Amino acid sequence: VSARVPGHCRGPAGSGCARDCAPFPAAPGLVLNYLREQNRPYSAQDVFGNLQRDHGLGKAAVVKALEQLAQQGRVKEKVYGKQKIYFADQNEFDTLSDTDLKGLDDEILSLTSKVQSVQQSCRHMEAELKELTSSLTTPEMCKEIEELKKECASYTERLSKIKTTTNHVTPEEKEKVYQERQKYHREWKKRKRMATELFDAILEGYPKSKKQFFEEVGIETDEDYNVVLPDP
Repeated sequence: VSARVPGHCRGPAGSGCARDCAPFPAAPGLVLNYLREQNRPYSAQDVFGNLQRDHGLGKAAVVKALEQLAQQGRVKEKVYGKQKIYFADQNEFDTLSDTDLKGLDDEILSLTSKVQSVQQSCRHMEAELKELTSSLTTPEMCKEIEELKKECASYTERLSKIKTTTNHVTPEEKEKVYQERQKYHREWKKRKRMATELFDAILEGYPKSKKQFFEEVGIETDEDYNVVLPDP
């Protein structure tokens, strides 16, 4: 198993290594150096998006630079359908041994673990920040405590007045009122039932509707005034 890493030129002395690895001027140089540093495949859009912000390269300049570098053999070009992918020539990089690759894999695992730990820590801090943001501030809590104290004092004063008043309703008086209410409730139901039965008997031989009968006689019902018989 072998792989290439950036940073080392490959080939015998006098093979043009210094010339091949020398920075290119303007757009081609920036694009070539970027592909060598990243050492991964990119589309023209990817390269443009990554270099435009820092170097101000236009998309046309990036596309032209990539095509020029590919024609010169300085970068590799692969076509997938309508899309072209560019990457650095792997022959420019040193070959890694299995031991070196394992070392890189171990480093990746270690860094991945650190990233996950930092991400988890960030999530905990975000949750704590959200909780603190939604909580009352110290001045707000002090204000709410004062309002609750005033409300409590008001209720205490009302309770004290109720306890000291002399016109309390005795249990006997309360029971008497309740019994009278029950009596009138029964009487109401009784009279309403009697009237309903009487009206039904009359309406059996009445040629018009119940509503017309009530209007002619002048009867007003509980329903006309939205009166509902209360619970006993």
